[in-house]
Amino acid sequence: MSPLKGFRILSAEVWGAGPYGSQLLAELGAEVIKIENPATGGDPARYVGPHKLGEADSQYFQTWNANKRSVALDLKSEQGRRDFERLVESSAAVVNNLRGDQPAKLGLDYATLGKINPAVVCLHLSAYGRDNERASWPGYDFLMQAEAGLMSITGEPDGPPARFGPSIIDYMTGTMSMVGLLACMLDAQRSGRGCDVDVSLYDAALHQLGYAGTWYLNAGTAVSRLERSSHFSVAPVQTFPTADGWILIMCMSQKFWTELLRVLGQERLADDPRFADGHTRHTNRRELTEILDSAFRGATTEEWLARLSGVLPVAPVYDVAEALSSPFARASGMIQSVKHPAKRDLELLASPIKINGERPALAPCPPLGADNDALLGRGRRAR
Repeated sequence: MSPLKGFRILSAEVWGAGPYGSQLLAELGAEVIKIENPATGGDPARYVGPHKLGEADSQYFQTWNANKRSVALDLKSEQGRRDFERLVESSAAVVNNLRGDQPAKLGLDYATLGKINPAVVCLHLSAYGRDNERASWPGYDFLMQAEAGLMSITGEPDGPPARFGPSIIDYMTGTMSMVGLLACMLDAQRSGRGCDVDVSLYDAALHQLGYAGTWYLNAGTAVSRLERSSHFSVAPVQTFPTADGWILIMCMSQKFWTELLRVLGQERLADDPRFADGHTRHTNRRELTEILDSAFRGATTEEWLARLSGVLPVAPVYDVAEALSSPFARASGMIQSVKHPAKRDLELLASPIKINGERPALAPCPPLGADNDALLGRGRRAR
């Protein structure tokens, strides 16, 4: 099932945040056309190593651009602009992830494109937004994690500030952008009038503070990093060492706490006033950790999973290799193999969205400008 079939979306995006978001729509059937500048070699992600797929392609690039088409044209050239505007006429949306001061200069905003197609929705994913003193600033995921306070609450208390491993702010901003875009595309279908949609990396990063932000704004409570990736207010919600690795337990309710005590043979702790509820257990978390550490070291991770899985929320702490080698990861269908000219068995992470129980099929993004002839007319190469 391809619920977005028939919707054409032009994508003037590079690197991660924008392409990650628009790939979600491409996987759901939208015709996402990457507008790549031939003068600069297209999306710079094509050239990121170490795992290349030919001259202008890489596993890094394919990670966020599967199921898309590629048109090579220069938006600043006369011919390139004419080709672009002809595509706009038949498009539901035009998305970009440029610096905030660039969309207006390049004519990618609704004030310009709405004259060509009144129903077009123009999405602007920028670092800091288009309407403030930082509009012209470049910005990336890691910077946002730093300034939004996220690095101050990630990692161990005695270590330096730490960022989340993957570029999570890119992914969250890309996803939020698509929510805004789809909402406005629905409205444009009803009203016949499009609009501008703005989402910035900075705003998305600040939004991820969640309840920690609410606590500080209203009670002046500033959370800090806790040992073992612990929850800020509930315990035991943290990692524990096993005989051969680590496990993460989440006793978010009294029921799960009771079940944990039963499996551990520690029912006596149920009557200990220090551990009466989630709050008191959090207050006395260090004492509780010492007790539970001793119990969990008595068996391997697999043994604990056998005893606890399905009884309370529990997971092994895997590295990347273990996570992707997990039989469950394969069985879930989250890893798909696609045929790529340079690697016939290129494996990619599949869409996390299922429709009628099925994940969308993946296809690799073609070479730079491969769709020029089909979309712009015969002989229309990179311009």
